[in-house]
Amino acid sequence: MSQELSRTTIVAHGTVGLPMAVFGYPLAIWIPAHYSGGLGISLATVGTILMIARLSDVITDPLMGEMSDRWRTRFGRRKPWLFVGTPVMMTSVYFLFVPPEEVGMFYFLFWLAAFFIGSTMIVLPHRAWGAELSPDYHQRSRVTAAREIYVLVGLMVAAAVPMIVEINADGGSGVAEVFLTIWNDAIGAFSGDFGDKTVVDRATLTGPVLEGLAISVMVALPICAMIALVMVKEPAAAPTEKRPSFRDGLKLVAKNGPMMRVLIIAVLVYLGESSRNAVSLFFIRDIVGVPTIGAAYFFYFIAGFAAIPFWLWLGRKVGKHRAFLGTLITVALVSTANLFLDYGDYLVFFLLFVVKGFCFGGLQFLPLAMIADVVDVDSARSGGKRAGTYFAFLGFSEKIAIAFGTGAALNVVGLLGFDPAGGVAASSDAGVLSLRLVYCMGPVLFYGLAMRLIWNYPLTPARHARLRERLERRNARLAGTAKG
Repeated sequence: MSQELSRTTIVAHGTVGLPMAVFGYPLAIWIPAHYSGGLGISLATVGTILMIARLSDVITDPLMGEMSDRWRTRFGRRKPWLFVGTPVMMTSVYFLFVPPEEVGMFYFLFWLAAFFIGSTMIVLPHRAWGAELSPDYHQRSRVTAAREIYVLVGLMVAAAVPMIVEINADGGSGVAEVFLTIWNDAIGAFSGDFGDKTVVDRATLTGPVLEGLAISVMVALPICAMIALVMVKEPAAAPTEKRPSFRDGLKLVAKNGPMMRVLIIAVLVYLGESSRNAVSLFFIRDIVGVPTIGAAYFFYFIAGFAAIPFWLWLGRKVGKHRAFLGTLITVALVSTANLFLDYGDYLVFFLLFVVKGFCFGGLQFLPLAMIADVVDVDSARSGGKRAGTYFAFLGFSEKIAIAFGTGAALNVVGLLGFDPAGGVAASSDAGVLSLRLVYCMGPVLFYGLAMRLIWNYPLTPARHARLRERLERRNARLAGTAKG
């Protein structure tokens, strides 16, 4: 029986999720607008560079996973990468988010590449470290849930910074007035009356927004990294651990049925989420008519934060895969309901959006917890501990899905005639319809394919318990042999 992890260990390890969540929002929204509109690089070039950078992780992610699995230091296998990756990330965030006025394509490509390398050096070893803190099925859920709570806090920070910048640009000043405006936005959404709210031109705010987000990352990342490095012990690798070659490891991963199934499920879910996220701003602003999305996303992430204990409880009661199935069914129903919204349906939209936010926590942490269990299947077959390699596969699968999901959604909507500058009035009927279908039915399509794979997922809690008993008996036998 494994020793129960202390709450301090779980909370301290999860802190790194906060700063790493902040940069996802600017990459999707503010970076392309700033480099193409504010700095003069063509939007096509910016999009191509972003996609190439994402796809390059196909190489860097498994390489980092393998290196962190095999590297041995007196401080452990995972901690050194977090220590080194922190200054790399801070430097790249500053130069990428706060560029000088005149920059070119090479500048953008160089610092974006450094940014993704720093992210890989931190995220992959940190996830693998979390999976190794405990072999217990439910304690791993607690570790993952704690990390995702910090991720949700980071996302709320990422949503609040642009909102505060926009409010100040619109004449607001001071903390009290900022929060009063946020409250008025929320009340306006639920009452359907935003009054004479001025719509701020986002093109003039990309610089201040990115600077605020850069400061947030550069302050939070070293503090959170130090908390994890100092307060959390890394489990030592067993001296009898077998270390298969990289090629043999790939073969074992390919033969790991639950692993391959989780990867396919994750790709399908990320395709659905990324296709929706790529056009969400246009749907909220132009189809429903909400003049500001700041308050919407703020309450969205609050709902996701509050729901983490529920999904943790449900995963314990019915199994992680069944809880994950429940999140997909709920989100698919919400997406289908959005298809029937018209301009001015603020109240219904916000209610549906909060329900979707409630499911966000389950969509985030349940697949990660399932991957942690899948690692045990590999350990039973290979005799090794290679969580880094497994999370690397999940990481680059996620990034491939996001790259292609985002690109496909924007191309379909744009080619069929939707005009993001002029909105519905300047768009063709086919373009407006495609925007509705991509936002609402795209997730339903991909989630439906994923549900079929989750329905008969083989690694249930009972089977995982038997697998852990087998591994513990073998480890005890190897420890007795080593003593002898």
